[in-house]
Amino acid sequence: MSAASCLLTEDQCLCSICLDVFTDPVSTPCGHNFCKACISQHWDRNVPSQCPYCKEVFNIKPELRVNTFISEMAAQFRQSAQQEASSSSSEQHVVKPVEVPCDACTGTRLKALKSCLVCLESYCETHLEPHLTRAGLKKHQLIDPEENLEGRMCVKHDKLLELFCKTDQVCVCMLCSVSDHKTHDVVPLKEGCEGKKAELGKTEAETQQMIQKRRLKIQEMNRSVELSKEGADREIADGVQVFIALKESVERSQAELIDTIKEKQRETEEQAEGFIKELEQEVSELEKRSSEVEQLSRSEDQLHLLQSFTSLNAAPPTKNWTEVRVRPPSYEGTVRRAVTQLEETLRKQMKKLLSEVELKRVQQSEVELKRVQQSEVELKRVQQSEVELKRVQKSEVELKRVQQSEVELKRVQQSEVELKRVQQSEVELKRVQRSEVELKRVQKSEVELKRVQQSEVELTLDPDTAHPNLILSDDGKQVKLSNVKKNLPDNPERFDSCANVLAKQSFSSGRFYYEVQVEGKTKWDLGVARESINRKGIISLTPQNGYWVIWLRNENEYEASAGPPVRLSLKSQPQKVGMFVDYEEGLVSFYDVDAAALIYSFTGCCFKEKLYPYFSPCNNDGGRNSAPLIISPVNHTE
Repeated sequence: MSAASCLLTEDQCLCSICLDVFTDPVSTPCGHNFCKACISQHWDRNVPSQCPYCKEVFNIKPELRVNTFISEMAAQFRQSAQQEASSSSSEQHVVKPVEVPCDACTGTRLKALKSCLVCLESYCETHLEPHLTRAGLKKHQLIDPEENLEGRMCVKHDKLLELFCKTDQVCVCMLCSVSDHKTHDVVPLKEGCEGKKAELGKTEAETQQMIQKRRLKIQEMNRSVELSKEGADREIADGVQVFIALKESVERSQAELIDTIKEKQRETEEQAEGFIKELEQEVSELEKRSSEVEQLSRSEDQLHLLQSFTSLNAAPPTKNWTEVRVRPPSYEGTVRRAVTQLEETLRKQMKKLLSEVELKRVQQSEVELKRVQQSEVELKRVQQSEVELKRVQKSEVELKRVQQSEVELKRVQQSEVELKRVQQSEVELKRVQRSEVELKRVQKSEVELKRVQQSEVELTLDPDTAHPNLILSDDGKQVKLSNVKKNLPDNPERFDSCANVLAKQSFSSGRFYYEVQVEGKTKWDLGVARESINRKGIISLTPQNGYWVIWLRNENEYEASAGPPVRLSLKSQPQKVGMFVDYEEGLVSFYDVDAAALIYSFTGCCFKEKLYPYFSPCNNDGGRNSAPLIISPVNHTE
């Protein structure tokens, strides 16, 4: 990418810390430019303050002011880059909700093309270019865009999850494999995935087999349901026929019962109507006589009353109703007799209907039996055909086998020669594969070493802590043992029995890294120590006593002071040892710088005091160990 309207080149517009276009650029006294936030955070983590680019040390932290000229140029560069990015929208586009956005974009975020496992960020085409062009970034591991890059890092050691622990069935980092999972069966992720894929293939085959069995069972059940439904339909039809006939018989019996009761009621009503009619007629005649008697009793004509009394005194002819009753008919036993008659009728009817149903069932069974017998005959015919077909097929196969025997014999003879060649090729392939695995491991180790080298600090030896037999160089970078003991004050900080010395610089937070040249030496001690260590008399180098150290004895015996000591098996003798400390993480690691390999790590440490780099050149071993320990500048090779 280039910005035609900008006076600065692309590299001049990028901060060497964040690798992005300057934001509030500031200049250091040595003339290098950085984002104000980037250089401030860098100096907060590292003491003393030094330029990340040229390593110049500033005893007094410089006061930083924004460089307005570079800020304007960076703004023009950023605007030009955004215009160029928008003009190439056919290749880049604004990120969609389901896509991974670029972490370096400001304002409108574009779709990421790659994610970096070293930077733990995703980049669009524009911001990915430094990883494709800058020599130091080309070695970073790029993958397809991944949104949750933190999920690929070990939460305990902040390292890439590149191994798989078969014992605990979890993904681990390199440090986990030498600490918590030291005795476990740990393999690369690829090998773990291949094993899991094989298990998944087996599981898939078993699952498909289970699915097939259940589909057959479903077919069997569906057939059973169909047969059950056919039987249910037949039973329903027969039952409906029986109950319709029974229902008709019940309805007829009910109608006959009602008619009988109504007939008795009608006869009773007719009898009562005759009696009532006679009574009403007698009441009418009696009411007429009563009226005449009443009229005669009011008469004043005495002659008329006496003459008429004799005729009225005689009672009119009437019927004696004393014994006359209208008795309701008795229905007792009517319903019982009707029900009894109904039961007899239903019994006869059911016997007749069931006989008819059973006859139909027998007829259907005969039809079904004939069908089954025909199916058996057909099945036997098919089986005989299959047997005959298999016999024919076997004959054909046998013929082909005979024909191929001669060809096979020649092929086997050729195969023996080919087999030997393939076996030799397999041996060569395995050797190449082992070489590739070793190469990848070395490349990963190089990436890890370069990452920790970013925490480089400047160290000088403290003469106030040096044993009187030690000789320190004027620049405080070298130390060796002398046979002449100097007359020095026995201050509390000085070692009086062991030929040890500490650095002037101490660390109580963050991360720091430094390298020490041990070339030509047969014995040495290197590591870190806490401030409150015992410096007088015989000293035991253990973490419990405040020392995290590795040492060399007898030219090729390396050990770590883990209490008890741990024997280290190294492929080559380190000529330069790198030491990295993560104070908050409780991690102390030692590296073979030239081989880019991890030597040993103390993990899970609990630091509560200041830590000082610790050095011991050991005795001269008859002149064979007279070479000095040298604090070397870190070579940031790309």
